Amino acid sequence: MRQEGIGQATLPSNGTEPTPAGPTHAEPTPAGPTHAEPTPAGPTHAEPTRAQPAHAEPTPSAPAHAEPAPAEPPRAAPAKTRDDFFDNAKYLAILLVAVGHAWEPLREGSRTVTAFYTLVYAFHMPAFIVISGHFSRGFDGGPRRVKRLITGVAVPYVVFEVAYTLLTRWTDDAPDRDISLLDPLYLTWFLAALFIWRLTAPVWRLVRRPLPLALAVAMLATLSPAMGKDLDLQRVLQFLPYFVLGLLLRPEHFRLVRRRAVRVASVPVFAAALAVAYWAAPRGVYPWFFHNDSAVQLGAPAWYGPVMTLATFGCSLVLVACFLAWVPGRHTWFTALGAATLYGYLLHGFVKQAAGPAHWYDHPWIHQPLGALAVTLVAALTVTLLCTSPVRRVFRCVVEPRAEWAFRRSGEGGRAAA
Repeated sequence: MRQEGIGQATLPSNGTEPTPAGPTHAEPTPAGPTHAEPTPAGPTHAEPTRAQPAHAEPTPSAPAHAEPAPAEPPRAAPAKTRDDFFDNAKYLAILLVAVGHAWEPLREGSRTVTAFYTLVYAFHMPAFIVISGHFSRGFDGGPRRVKRLITGVAVPYVVFEVAYTLLTRWTDDAPDRDISLLDPLYLTWFLAALFIWRLTAPVWRLVRRPLPLALAVAMLATLSPAMGKDLDLQRVLQFLPYFVLGLLLRPEHFRLVRRRAVRVASVPVFAAALAVAYWAAPRGVYPWFFHNDSAVQLGAPAWYGPVMTLATFGCSLVLVACFLAWVPGRHTWFTALGAATLYGYLLHGFVKQAAGPAHWYDHPWIHQPLGALAVTLVAALTVTLLCTSPVRRVFRCVVEPRAEWAFRRSGEGGRAAA
């Protein structure tokens, strides 16, 4: 059972990525705005010495021969290592990922659910991937960065690929399903994609016009139905432009979309997008936003692929901008949860997979409006709880393993070579 998308993040992505999102797991943050991922503290600025208040009482004069007391060294201001805006964005994106998954069994027979499902899928993964790309700008292929990539992406990929294979042997009634690290199962595709994207980050910073080049790669991918399932390359290449865009964005670009004018304009834009999604619901448009099949595999002529790549890219970017416009920039009750979105992303899939054998969707009232609302609230609550500190403490060994034993200490390589 190869599912349709992450959100089918994220996630990557602050320190945990889809950043979902991601995909925020603990990933090193590049120079620039602080990410939801833990980053080394930057240089601190000394606080200016405050002048003595004018009303202070006079002190006895010191003897003429007394030496002046040494000035107290200025204290360094505490360095801020996270950006509340990006933590908030990652949490809200992973919330939409979980809700989108919960809506999947409700699409059949409900045009309204399908419309909301299409709208969410049009921007939640692109938003997660753009943020993941933005905070991959510092990846230079150095030993420290590669180590973080292995422990924060590759190791969780292996662990959860095996875990989901074993689980779906039961939930999908497929006892003979093979464990294959080359064919990502269910949610693990995002980790495989993030690993590949991040390795290519230095290339995109080197070439001219990286975004048009990435779009050309994505367009060509839609023409290739024989690409196969290895590392889910179809999806890796079709989502690539969003990651490259994130690499190119600077902090001021994110500040632009957070202006009041953009926030106000986003309301009619979302309303129009929902109306279009409602119109398109019976026409089966939403699979184009999964980006995991070629045009021929979707039953369309081959030339549809490049056209739909550009169309979905433009649509998704507009909706991502509208989404980010409404993300709060202040510290909120869910800001800290944004640092653990990889936990919510990877773990909520076990709950979703268990829903089938447990027959949670078999009750008729679930497919009514109130039932759909209840499913939405349960999915949101579940992924929120999976991002909390107690869950992180339990699963940190597999989601954010340190694995120091597997790496050489600084200087060991030089001694071995000598």
